[in-house]
Amino acid sequence: MDALIVIDVQNDFCPGGALAVAGGDAILPRVNAMMGAFPVRVLTQDWHPAGHSSFASGHGLAPYGTIEMPYGPQVLWPDHCVQGTAGADFHPDLNTDAADLILRKGFRPAIDSYSAFFENDRTTPTGLEGYLRTRGVTQVTLAGLATDFCVAFSALDAARLGFATRVAMGACRAIDLNASLEEATGQMRAAGVELED
Repeated sequence: MDALIVIDVQNDFCPGGALAVAGGDAILPRVNAMMGAFPVRVLTQDWHPAGHSSFASGHGLAPYGTIEMPYGPQVLWPDHCVQGTAGADFHPDLNTDAADLILRKGFRPAIDSYSAFFENDRTTPTGLEGYLRTRGVTQVTLAGLATDFCVAFSALDAARLGFATRVAMGACRAIDLNASLEEATGQMRAAGVELED
């Protein structure tokens, strides 16, 4: 059983958003077309409370720097995907009706959550693994935003949990912060994640 996991295709990650990924909206036709090819379809949604600890504004620092948190290094982001705001909404062209499950992540104020499977401490689960296992899923395909952060972290965790994992690179777009895309693709390949066009 194969699941499609679509990561964070939200307004704030698309052009015009608070943390826009270049070409983020260009993946929508491909993502929507993929929905019908999978028996299990999951959408994730970044869902931060106002004042989240990963926001640069709360630390009096400029965005895109890194600080040390109790769970390790944390990139400081512009305020984005704040609960209940238009920026946190899915892009209006995303076929959300096709989703079996919408999983919200990043809602704990003191810890960020890139992965669809775990918070950034890499141990606090989101519940997605249990959902997929009870649905009989053994393989996952990931698409969405952004390749080098939430998609890559999700793919690495899926592989670590024993799912056969692939990333549809053509249905993703990257932030590429300080060569983060090259680093993320190298890590995914090393973990046995299949990267396909």
